[in-house]
Amino acid sequence: MNRPACQGDAAIETPNDTIRPHRRTKRDLPPGLERLHLVWDLFIMAAVVINLSFLLFDSLYLLPPLNSAFEQVAPGLHGWYETHIHANFTAIDLSFVALFVMDVLLGWLVAIIERRYHRWFFYPFVHWYDVLGCIPVSGFRLLRVLRVVSLLYRLQRLGLIHVQTWAAYAFLAKYYDILLEELSDRIALRLLGNVQEQVQSSDSLTERVIERVVMPRKQQLVKEIAERLEEMAGGTYQRNREDIRAYINQLIGRTLQESPEIQRLRRLPMGHQLTQAMNASLSGVAWRLVDEMALGINSPEFGKLVEKVAGNGFDTWLRVDERSDHVTEQVLIDALEMIKDQIRRQRWKDRYD
Repeated sequence: MNRPACQGDAAIETPNDTIRPHRRTKRDLPPGLERLHLVWDLFIMAAVVINLSFLLFDSLYLLPPLNSAFEQVAPGLHGWYETHIHANFTAIDLSFVALFVMDVLLGWLVAIIERRYHRWFFYPFVHWYDVLGCIPVSGFRLLRVLRVVSLLYRLQRLGLIHVQTWAAYAFLAKYYDILLEELSDRIALRLLGNVQEQVQSSDSLTERVIERVVMPRKQQLVKEIAERLEEMAGGTYQRNREDIRAYINQLIGRTLQESPEIQRLRRLPMGHQLTQAMNASLSGVAWRLVDEMALGINSPEFGKLVEKVAGNGFDTWLRVDERSDHVTEQVLIDALEMIKDQIRRQRWKDRYD
C-alpha cells in the first residue's frame, strides 16, 4: 500500500458548473497511523526484494550449466529447491502477486478516502508500474523494481534515509549527468546545424527578417534610438561644457587673428581695443548659441527633429542589397558556429576531473 501523500483535493464549482483546478492542502496524519504506513511500506519493500530474488534465482536455475553446478556443489539443497520451490514456483509467485494486488487496492482505497487526487480513478494511472507489475508475465515482472524505487523515494521524503550519501547514488548520478549532457549536446548541435543549413539555403533572409521582425517595431525602435541620441548628446555636453566653451573662444580668437580685415583694423587708432571687444562679443554670441542649442535638446521640438533624423537614418540602414544580405547571412552562420564550438566543449570533464 502506498503511503498517503498527506494532501487533500478540493474542486470548486462555479455557477456555470465549470471546475477550476483543485487545490491541495497538507493534512498531517496521526503519529500512529504514520508509523503504520511506514511499517507497511517496509513490508512491501521486503516482499518485492524477496520476490525479485526468487525470480532471478529461478531464472538462473533454468540455465543448464548453472543448474548442474548447483547440483554438484549442494545436491541436498538442489533437491529441496527442485521439489519445494521450483515445482511450485508459479503458485509462490501468484501468492506474491496476490499480496501486490491487495497493496494496490488498499492504496487506491486510502487515496479515495484522503481525496489525494482530483478524481477517484486517477490512482491506477499515477501508479501504473504497481498495476502492471501485478501481471504475472516475465516482461511486466521487471516493473516491480520500480516499486522499490518508489518506496525508497517515500522513505527519503520522510527523512528516514538519505540516498544522496550512498556511493551507488553518487555513481549513478555522475554517469546520468554525463549521459544527459552528452545527449543534450548532440541534439543541440544537430539543431544548430539544421539552422545553419536553413540560413544558407534561404533566399533574402535579411529582407524577411526586416519585413517580419524589424518593420512591425519600427516606431518603437526609432523612438528608442532618438531617446538614446538625446541622452548621449545631452550627457556629453554637460560633462564637457567648459571644454567646449574654451574651444569656441580659441576658435573665434584664431579666426580673427588670421583674418586680413581684422589685421588692417588693428593698425587703426583704438584698433586693438576694438578687435578685443569684437572677439569677446563674437565668442559670447557663439557660446550662447551653442549653449541654448544644447540645453534645448530636451525640448519637444528638438525631440521631433531627432526622431525624424533617426527615422530617415533607420530607413537607410535597412536598405538591403546583395552584399548586405550576404554579410548578414555570414554573421548568423558564424555566430551559430561559435555556439556549436561552445557546446562541443565537454563541461562534465571540468566538474568530475
